This record gives sequence, C-alpha cells and structure tokens, in this order.
Amino acid sequence: MSKAFTKEDTETDDDLAAEGPALPAGAKNYMTPPGFRRLQDELKHLHAVERPKVVEVVAWAAGNGDRSENGDYIYGKKRLREIDRRIRFLAKRLEVAEVVDPARQAHLDRVFFGATVTYENARGEVRTITIVGIDEADSGAGRVSWVSPIARALMKAREGDVVSLHTPAGTERLEVVEIRYGG
Repeated sequence: MSKAFTKEDTETDDDLAAEGPALPAGAKNYMTPPGFRRLQDELKHLHAVERPKVVEVVAWAAGNGDRSENGDYIYGKKRLREIDRRIRFLAKRLEVAEVVDPARQAHLDRVFFGATVTYENARGEVRTITIVGIDEADSGAGRVSWVSPIARALMKAREGDVVSLHTPAGTERLEVVEIRYGG
C-alpha cells in the first residue's frame, strides 16, 4: 500500500476543534485596539518565524529516509498542522473583528465595552474587571468577555447602581463603585 494512503497519527476531527471560544451566533467580534494588535502580532510571528522553522526541520527530517520512525518528521508535521490551524483561526477572527476604542466612548458615566469597572458584592468584597473582547478575556488578569454574565449584568449601569447577577448559586446583587475608560 502506498504511504500516501496511510494515516501518520491518530488525530481526530474533534482534536481539530477551534482554538478559542466560539462567537455567539450573530454577534460581532468586538476587540480593543491592543487586543487586535496582539492577535495580528501572533499571526505575523507564526507566518514569519514559527512556520518557516518547522518547515525547515520537516524538510531536513524527510531527507533522512524512513519517515515512519522519524520523530523529527512525525512531530514536525504535527506541529505544522497545529501552526496552520492557529493561523486559520487567527485570520478568521481578525477578518470579522470590529475594533472598538474605549477611549472614544461617548458615555463615560455608563458601563460599555472597554470599561474598567469596580464593584462591590453583598459580602463587601470589592473587585475590578475590564470588559474586553472574547479573544482578549483573561479572568486571572481581571479581563472578562463582553458576553460573560458579569459583563452583561453590568452593561449600561452607572456609578452607584445596583445590578443583579444571576449565578448557579442564585442571584447576587452588585453595586457599581467606579467606572473608568482607558489606562
């Protein structure tokens, strides 16, 4: 049997799933300018640096003969598929991105995309979050997606407003302490 018809690894279509969170149906892919630049930079780096290095290793390994037991070849091909998948994902996300600059927000007294919001819960715990795009979210750094429950609960609120956040444990009341845009 020809090598062209054999599968080199056991990767399934499930393994090839999207590399990031799915966009809600019909929703725009809002991003802050720094988040958009980060994705662009990652895409450029993958195209200009990572992919050429891996292609070079795979080409060298392919020239060494038997590919079935050639680790450099097998793992290089796998890494190349991962890079190509990430490139496709980033290209699609950047293509549909709508960059929203929080510094240009007209209603600085209300919570909208890009706002940094400080709120207090009923237990007196004070937290600060920044509402960003889906691809920029990082809960550890206090950046939450605009489609997250907390962001949706806070949207359009003003300082001093009390909003309801619906959680699996019940409804939690949050008071908006401060709203900032930029820096």
